[in-house]
Amino acid sequence: MDNFSAVIVAGGLNTRMGGNNKAFLTLGGRTILSRLISILEMYFDEILLVTKNPADYSNYTKQVKIITDIYEARSSLTGIHAGIYHAKNFFSFVVPCDAPFIQPSLIKLLLNSIEPESDVVIPYHDGYYEPLCALYSKRCIKPIEYLISLGQYKIHNLFRSINLKTVEKDKLTGADPELISFFNVNTHDSLEAASVLSIK
Repeated sequence: MDNFSAVIVAGGLNTRMGGNNKAFLTLGGRTILSRLISILEMYFDEILLVTKNPADYSNYTKQVKIITDIYEARSSLTGIHAGIYHAKNFFSFVVPCDAPFIQPSLIKLLLNSIEPESDVVIPYHDGYYEPLCALYSKRCIKPIEYLISLGQYKIHNLFRSINLKTVEKDKLTGADPELISFFNVNTHDSLEAASVLSIK
């Protein structure tokens, strides 16, 4: 398992940002999506972007493979499904399009935490999973399809039926002391905070 894919989930309605696409918000003169891609390119030989509006990302087709959801329902679970379904590699690192501060050291930690029986490798801290900063194997495809057939779209439901490998807080903070990898720009306040963080 030397090669891995990355999947950027870009399916949200951006309602808390007034309809503005979060992927194209700028920090330090670059869009969040450009910042994210530049990090992912360091570790992944394939980057896919899942969206219901592929035309919006036409300027990025040389850097990422644009794919659309297989299922009509709009949810992070359907985005994860489409990404790992179309990925050429067995494991995919799934991230949202509004995460500008993914740390390379955290990516390496998660990749190094994979075990042969792992279906999902996921950060876990302070009682919370980070399902949109995690590795998913192709063994998750069928369980996700089953959940979707039942109309269950919460990612956490998947964890009951697969082999879940958690990466605990002590290891996470060793790789990312402030856990900034999990920072999402989904409100105007978070965009202001991200602008400050981007120049530190």
